[in-house]
Amino acid sequence: MIQHTVAFSLHHPVASKEEADFLNGADVLATIPGVERFQKCRQVSKKNSYAFWFSMFFKNQAAYDFYNLHPLHVDFVENRWKKEVLAFQEADFVSL
Repeated sequence: MIQHTVAFSLHHPVASKEEADFLNGADVLATIPGVERFQKCRQVSKKNSYAFWFSMFFKNQAAYDFYNLHPLHVDFVENRWKKEVLAFQEADFVSL
């Protein structure tokens, strides 16, 4: 399995309607076939400057590639992510 993760911060003020709209809008990603165990988390550690974290799992590389090219994902990236995310760090993992 592949665990796809991204830690990020938004341009929006904390607890704003815009912040909530972005986070709720990300739920569309969970509807893409092949996405498993989609999680949205708020950062609480003072050791990390990012405010949020998304995580999801894929059975294999083919499922991950399908997700990356899926129109819902492409639309979210182009119309929400690129406009509303201030900074991010993406990391993908496989179990040892």
